[in-house]
Amino acid sequence: MSGGPFKYADIMLPLAVPQYYTYIIPDDLDSQVKIGSRVSVLFGKRKLYTGIIRHLHNSPPQGYELHPILSVMDPIPLVGENLLQFWEWMAGYYMCSTGEVFRAAVPAGLKLESETQIFAVENGSETKLSDTEYSILSIAENSPGISIHKVASFLGRKDIMPVIKALLDKKMISLKENLIETYKPKVRDIIVLPEEYSTPEKIKELLDSTEKTAKKQAGTLMAFLHLCDYQDQKGTYKIVKDKLVSAPNVSLSSLKTLISKGILLSEKEEISRLAATNIQHIKPNALNATQTIAYMKILDEFESKQVVLLHGITSSGKTEIYIHLIEHVLRENKQVLYLLPEIALTTQIISRLQGVFGNRVGIYHSKFSDAERAEVYENLRGTRKTGSPEYDIILGVRSSVFLPFKNLGLVIVDEEHENTYKQFDPAPRYNARDSVIMLASIFGARVLLGTATPSFESYLNAINKRYGLVEIKERYLDVKLPEIILTDMREARKQKKVYTHFSYTLVDEIAKALEKKEQVILFQNRRGFSPYLECNACGWIPYCRNCDVTLTYHKKSNSLNCHYCGYSITYPQSCNSCGAHDIVTRGFGTEKVEDEISILFPSAKVARMDLDTTRSRKSYEKIISSFEAGKTDILVGTQMISKGLDFERVSVVGILNADNLLNFPDFRSFERSYQLMMQVSGRAGRRNEQGRVIIQTSNPQHIVLKHVKTENYTEFFNHQAGERRMFGYPPFCRLIKLTLRHKKPEIVADASLKLAIELRKKLGVRVIGPEAPLVSRVFTYHQKCIIIKLEKDKHFSERRDFVALSIRNMTTGNEYKSLQIIPDMDPYN
Repeated sequence: MSGGPFKYADIMLPLAVPQYYTYIIPDDLDSQVKIGSRVSVLFGKRKLYTGIIRHLHNSPPQGYELHPILSVMDPIPLVGENLLQFWEWMAGYYMCSTGEVFRAAVPAGLKLESETQIFAVENGSETKLSDTEYSILSIAENSPGISIHKVASFLGRKDIMPVIKALLDKKMISLKENLIETYKPKVRDIIVLPEEYSTPEKIKELLDSTEKTAKKQAGTLMAFLHLCDYQDQKGTYKIVKDKLVSAPNVSLSSLKTLISKGILLSEKEEISRLAATNIQHIKPNALNATQTIAYMKILDEFESKQVVLLHGITSSGKTEIYIHLIEHVLRENKQVLYLLPEIALTTQIISRLQGVFGNRVGIYHSKFSDAERAEVYENLRGTRKTGSPEYDIILGVRSSVFLPFKNLGLVIVDEEHENTYKQFDPAPRYNARDSVIMLASIFGARVLLGTATPSFESYLNAINKRYGLVEIKERYLDVKLPEIILTDMREARKQKKVYTHFSYTLVDEIAKALEKKEQVILFQNRRGFSPYLECNACGWIPYCRNCDVTLTYHKKSNSLNCHYCGYSITYPQSCNSCGAHDIVTRGFGTEKVEDEISILFPSAKVARMDLDTTRSRKSYEKIISSFEAGKTDILVGTQMISKGLDFERVSVVGILNADNLLNFPDFRSFERSYQLMMQVSGRAGRRNEQGRVIIQTSNPQHIVLKHVKTENYTEFFNHQAGERRMFGYPPFCRLIKLTLRHKKPEIVADASLKLAIELRKKLGVRVIGPEAPLVSRVFTYHQKCIIIKLEKDKHFSERRDFVALSIRNMTTGNEYKSLQIIPDMDPYN
């Protein structure tokens, strides 16, 4: 920005505040301030925060006291202008603050946190102290500057703030805020030859003198010079200490002596946690005729369209097309973002991409540590650590949209229909698929949406010519589509042709597959052993104490858990209502399926893949690699097994309870059910023979199951789109969901009614509700929801802004001060 020097900077803080705050630029920092740089600032009376400079100017604001910027942390701005524009768009569209976007976008390791430290006051007032007050004062005297968090941890108490306040009032302690950097760089010890010895003449002179006086030191010095396999830019000889110490004829004591004499130096070197690895490069597979036609059509569509939808049936070879498109973009020296809906997919895809592109591929997802995510972020903004490769391809999940790209050329959104691209909590509640289209437009990049079962939004945009459309209707190498078998579970139970939750048909198909050394996938979209327990005597069912949901039984931990708030109790030995001991499980989840299938096929190796078994990155990789290598015969899982995984030995897929999917009370339930069943079905028969998919249902005549059986997406879309258009639901409008939350149900009821009345003054029949949601109490908070339907026209932004203003007006006064109103744009996308 020209026109400086500037006196003031508008700072974006990582808080849910609706505005930027202006700070004075001290004279000594004038040359350092840049838009996008991190600064430390005081907010309020004593809180310190890391903020980001958004604007520089010479206009002082009115209405509040100005503080100076305390320090500038970045010689290179942390965030570029392109990303700042993207953040502001996201805050506006998804009805949150830029501070909330900032908090989500920047890795925790790069956000310095304010920490309150405690100091004992010398000559404090003589007064009687309680036991807890005395303990805190003693800790502060022995450990000056200790944080409140650590004091609470030492005492094993969470409620120490009243005690802290009492000590402050008695003038026994003082508090101070300090910025704490959570990111700790990874370092290693290196041994360096001082610059004055680095010429050949000096080295020879040094060796000669050392050999005469100390043979062991000479041997260590010779080993050092022999092993130095690289020099830095100054030509300094250096080596990793561990490598030198492990070499033959090197003595640790002689090395210490050389260092004490100043002949060698011991230093710390900051290195990357993302060091390059040795990868055997392979050429991408040649595209067949069908793939080549699709590839050329995509490039042709990109000439006139920013976004192209690649609608290719399962196992049609979409990934190979992606690889060739990436090659094309890299030749233009541009960056690529490859988005996946689930971390589980990175295990397979990364090996394929790294095989072709080597260490140019970086990975970014939530299973990485804070430090690893920070290093990927720093890598892309041009501050790489020693040993870190330069990334121009990022493979990641939805949070990757926030990375600081410099020259983005292509975004690939694989399995674009998946609802895991939607962030539900906390704000910003964005959809990565939709957001990345805006990001790409800011960079002038292209977006490819790939899927076998497009979202209705993307498909409507494609047939309306807003997006380009490229279709592939045959599988790679002409592998046959799987045979879909619908099993009527009501009839099977009547005829007693079921083993617990498995029909005879499914059991027979599993037995045949195992006999032929083939693999099986069983899909049940509910984790745990049993959705709930029930007393056979009186019908009592254990519920969560914080939420209006039943507790799910997990056999492995012998506990009942709430999947909303985490509340847990041990398995009850008797009924809490009548005292009877006749407690039985109802329904079934993946844990029960795993248990029962192991009893039916005791010689088969069974694994389970759900949220409970994949808490870490390595657990994902272990389960998938084991199944891929044929060490597992039967894989039981939730929807994460449906997302594009490629297993060549799978011949049978069982969908155990299709009715659970179809009967969910959501206008998208048919769309989601179709997509899930088609995606799971696509795991079967991917190589040599036609696979078989057994769908167990109590309603085989259901319209969705008929479309799944015929595998005709267009017919399914046309049928469902007609109903959506008639009743005014997406993709023919946009929805805003407002969730009002409070611990008192009467306050939620009163506030939601008043807000709905206010909204109807301008929006009329577009406002639906308030109504209690399916789960009306979560984390002890009672909830009411209001749904707003807005047309996709020129007045959309104006109406959305009116909704945002109405929310602010309701929460600004004292009447509803503690009421939470959570806006969610496109809530069911």
